[in-house]
Amino acid sequence: MSKFWSSMVKRTEPYVPGEQVNQQDIVKLNTNENPYPPSPKVLEAIREEMAGHLQLYPSPTADDLRATIGRQYGLTADEVFVGNGSDEVLAFSFMAFFEPGQPIRFPDVTYSFYPVYAKLFDIPYEEVALNEDFTLQADKFFQSEGGVILPNPNAPTSLYAELVQIEEIVKNNPDQVVIIDEAYIDFATKSAAELIQQYDNLLVVQTTSKSRSLAGLRVGFAMGNASLIDALIRIKDSFNSYTLDRLALVGAQAAFEDEAYFKEITAKIIDTRNETTVVLEQLGFTVLPSQANFVFARHETVAAEFLYNELKKEGILVRYFNKPGIDNYLRMTIGTKVQMERLVVALRGILNK
Repeated sequence: MSKFWSSMVKRTEPYVPGEQVNQQDIVKLNTNENPYPPSPKVLEAIREEMAGHLQLYPSPTADDLRATIGRQYGLTADEVFVGNGSDEVLAFSFMAFFEPGQPIRFPDVTYSFYPVYAKLFDIPYEEVALNEDFTLQADKFFQSEGGVILPNPNAPTSLYAELVQIEEIVKNNPDQVVIIDEAYIDFATKSAAELIQQYDNLLVVQTTSKSRSLAGLRVGFAMGNASLIDALIRIKDSFNSYTLDRLALVGAQAAFEDEAYFKEITAKIIDTRNETTVVLEQLGFTVLPSQANFVFARHETVAAEFLYNELKKEGILVRYFNKPGIDNYLRMTIGTKVQMERLVVALRGILNK
């Protein structure tokens, strides 16, 4: 620890992302990336932008992209904020809506960036226990002193809380902001975005990294009442007016405009997810009912850590969390059918040993 570190640096416990291994033969099922390329229209838009505009700053307000996203959800551009990946949008949200000294609430099994942000910005937090089956206890999030943040579908459990539960949480925190982190919502049923017109304390955060195959472009967005969006813009412009470059802006817009490709790819992943679930259950796994682009599963007799290490030897990366309550589960991203077949063959071989 350096004597020059600030108190903020000293209290940080940085987020640890999934392993990134640059090997051609690796089956990478550990970071919930989309196994398919983005829409061809994305690549076309990026090529056009590269041809003659990179010497110019990008739009600091990203009006075109915000308007395009808004149309998808029946919102105006003033009700949409865009940032450099949903992680940045979430970080800005912590600064914009949560106060030091006022504890916020999030599930005890959840996206592990939340406690990182809370410590970074000196915000106390309460971890709300999930039910034994990892489902949400909505009433435990009512009347939070500082606010609420939760992912839906949840990560890493893959479970989706019905919109009626989400609405109850929003309704019962009228004086605090409720942030619903919907990174995986396009593989589920309904988005909480349809509640935005009714509740001025609801912020819905999404990403283009998963369903729109743009993890490499880093484009996230938030939707909510215009006053919430204005707060996020004030935070952003106090850090960096140009969080999204020109290629990201045009690429993301093209991805939203190609609705047919988006629906085709998400349907393909959902279909593979359902097929994989059936096969894993036949191999002796208990698989939680996923509404994400990954499954969360444990084997009845073989330890998850052992399976994780054995799969790694086979050139297959999955995610293992060495944390109480979930340390016997593996999180496995849904890849292509070929990748999932390789996973199943490897698991069958390991289990037969």
